[in-house]
Amino acid sequence: MPLWLSEADVHRALTMGELIDAMQSALAAFSGGKVIQPVRSVVEFRAGCFFGLMPACDPEGNLFGAKLVTVAPDNSSRDLPSHQALITLFDGTTAELLAVTDGRYITEARTAAVSAVAARLLARRDAGVLAILGTGVQARSHLEALPLVRHFREIRVWSPTAAHVRAFVEEAPREVRAAGSAEEAMRGADVVVLATASTTPVIRSEWVAAGTLVIAVGACRPTHREMDGSLMARAAVVVDSRAAAMVEAGDILLAIAEGHITADHIHAELGEVVGHALACPGEITVFKSLGLAIEDVVSAGLAYRRTKAAGGGTQVQL
Repeated sequence: MPLWLSEADVHRALTMGELIDAMQSALAAFSGGKVIQPVRSVVEFRAGCFFGLMPACDPEGNLFGAKLVTVAPDNSSRDLPSHQALITLFDGTTAELLAVTDGRYITEARTAAVSAVAARLLARRDAGVLAILGTGVQARSHLEALPLVRHFREIRVWSPTAAHVRAFVEEAPREVRAAGSAEEAMRGADVVVLATASTTPVIRSEWVAAGTLVIAVGACRPTHREMDGSLMARAAVVVDSRAAAMVEAGDILLAIAEGHITADHIHAELGEVVGHALACPGEITVFKSLGLAIEDVVSAGLAYRRTKAAGGGTQVQL
């Protein structure tokens, strides 16, 4: 019988440090052609609200599966998460259903873990100032993940809603400084996380100094963006998936449409950087994260194996 893993089960099974290493391996496998994964299918079921299907096959882990995810930004007014998901896992040999896991927390945690991989591989070794734009779920998970790979002497946060910034600072498990504006947060930052729900640029190119790593995890639709085209033109652009970026990444697609860059401007996939030095002296580096199904399948597989070994979860009869 398959195992049902609640969000609490998944949370108990996964640690951020372990997840960072698992995501690094998954990204390397993806870029190395060892993963079977199409670009996700997305249906807009209401204006600004999306339903996505994300399947992937992990031959190395002998698993395949899919995430079903919904995005409803107006859920904040209903006291519900904007992103909700579940992940199904199947045995790679028998094709039997092994587990159904909650995917909301996995989406939250694996996104930040992938960003930590980007910071580990792309940020300067002496990076000491982190700026986070956004105060939602992803901002909080990134605050947990990124200090595991770099020692930040200062962490700043900004969002357009002052009350959200105050709450974030008060609830943060480490010292965080509230910035009065996006520009104040950005100036002099070595690593910047864009974790917003904005559909238009939230930062200006002139705020970003040479040597900065910008990690952009919002704006996952072709008409949405968090960065302007002039910033993209200055940057060495790294993506999780070239194929997905050319379908979904508005930050890239809109910059191409405006003539700032061409498709050849994508420097590398993050998985291609694993085990290799990415030389971008003096440049800005942008990591555009869209989220990959293999990240979800590997994360869910790790949670499933850990929970099953501990005798946790709930067996269900279909």
